[in-house]
Amino acid sequence: MATESTDEKKNRQLLEQLLDKPGNGTCADCGAPDPTWASYTLGVFICQSCSGLHRNITYISKLKSVLLDPWSDSEAEVRTADTSISLDVFILLPLLRVAPLLREQWIRARYERNEFACLERQEPYSSGYREGLLWKRGKDNGQYLSRKFILSEREGVLKYYNKHDAKEPKAVMKINTLNATFQPTKIGNAHGLQLTYLNDNSTRNIFVYHMDGKEMVDWFNAIRAARFHYLQVAYPGASISDLVPQLTRNYIKEGHMEKTGPKHKEGFKKRWFTLDDRRLMYFKDPLDANARGEVFIGSKENNYFVLPGLSSPCQGLNWRFGVTIVTPDRKFLFACETEAEQKDWLAVFHRVVNRPMLPQEYAVEARFKHRS
Repeated sequence: MATESTDEKKNRQLLEQLLDKPGNGTCADCGAPDPTWASYTLGVFICQSCSGLHRNITYISKLKSVLLDPWSDSEAEVRTADTSISLDVFILLPLLRVAPLLREQWIRARYERNEFACLERQEPYSSGYREGLLWKRGKDNGQYLSRKFILSEREGVLKYYNKHDAKEPKAVMKINTLNATFQPTKIGNAHGLQLTYLNDNSTRNIFVYHMDGKEMVDWFNAIRAARFHYLQVAYPGASISDLVPQLTRNYIKEGHMEKTGPKHKEGFKKRWFTLDDRRLMYFKDPLDANARGEVFIGSKENNYFVLPGLSSPCQGLNWRFGVTIVTPDRKFLFACETEAEQKDWLAVFHRVVNRPMLPQEYAVEARFKHRS
């Protein structure tokens, strides 16, 4: 290994001093601790993961490893940039667990398109209206076909049309129940987005994508903006910090379990489960448009409990790691394939029942009881 020269040693000490300055101890893009890369043209320190995305914009961002690469005098003279940016509150920061597409488009928007230089540059997805074509999965045949989508804050809806010149929409999704979450693995497309909304208190899924990642992220941000403006009107006394977490949400957990019927005498059937806040939904297939059933999970103060194992003798059981959810009305029996999966499901269910119910969640519970 080559011996480090005096100049290289001096430059490395300079970089270490820069890293010790407030704000430089985390990735400038995603906030990960202890960044090990630097863009000496942009003046930011970034993590290993974000450095891979910066390599897509090498004409703007020139990278070097803080720890391994030699630094010339001119490169080491880089000073960290002013990282202050102007963001509308609805834009999702690219934190560690954010979908890869969101993080990539954040980096491109920030450094390549300069969208965060001022709020006016975020107008395309904050204007309250958006219209365009998305590839939508067919409910029955699973084919993806081009469909026209319109988001209108004034009407309070997102709607889509089966034909581009159709006058009446095929479906109308009210903004007050609308959610969007990136699902590239489930959909099989890097830009895949899952939309959900309530139709007669039942969850309806719509799966879409666009070939252009920016277009898909712009739709996501437009939905978040519309949700934010709706919530501001619906809850005028709420703070921004209370509203932002409600704009969109990722599912708490998804995966396969087996379930039996209400009498606990039917054979167990494998189903795909999605835990969305207090709604536990199950589907025959992960890409089904409609859930086969839904379970509301309240809090332990309201007589909802989660138990390991199966509380009743069962037949037709293939997987032996049981989970029982007790509600005021009945018991729901599930089985996991592995002990690790059982522990994961028990952990998330316990977090839900240990959380006190909010006033609006009592209304959701009442609708579940009325439906059953």
